[in-house]
Amino acid sequence: MTSIIQTETPGIYRPPLPPFDRDSAEAKVKAAEDAWNSCDAQRVALAYTEHCQWRNRSEFISGRGQIVDFLQRKWQREQGYRLKKQLWSFTDNRIAVTFQYEWHDDAEHWFRSYGNELWQFASSGLMERRIASINDLPISKNQRQLYGEQK
Repeated sequence: MTSIIQTETPGIYRPPLPPFDRDSAEAKVKAAEDAWNSCDAQRVALAYTEHCQWRNRSEFISGRGQIVDFLQRKWQREQGYRLKKQLWSFTDNRIAVTFQYEWHDDAEHWFRSYGNELWQFASSGLMERRIASINDLPISKNQRQLYGEQK
């Protein structure tokens, strides 16, 4: 059964829509990976309901405005950001992913961050809940594994 947290804006849809099958879940994961790799906070925030609820590490975030603020702070601190997401599992309106991303700080210290996310979607295909658990591992620049266009 699909659980809706907040009332949505009528007419706003973000395919693929739940319920998910393997192909639509993988498409949703790929779309999220592409958006996050753009490091464009406004673009990323449009994939979430207006009142989306997040837990990111120990930070609790509510709504698109706070999502944009959080992402802008994140990408100012996490420079050279490059992310890879993988589908872990899916059912009805939920998707679980595992991910890793690499970044460096102002002092050019590199890190690889590993984590898991639990996503819950509204019937519109917009994400209404995101729970992320993340751990950071210091790495040297030559230990990097993720390359591509850096923002």
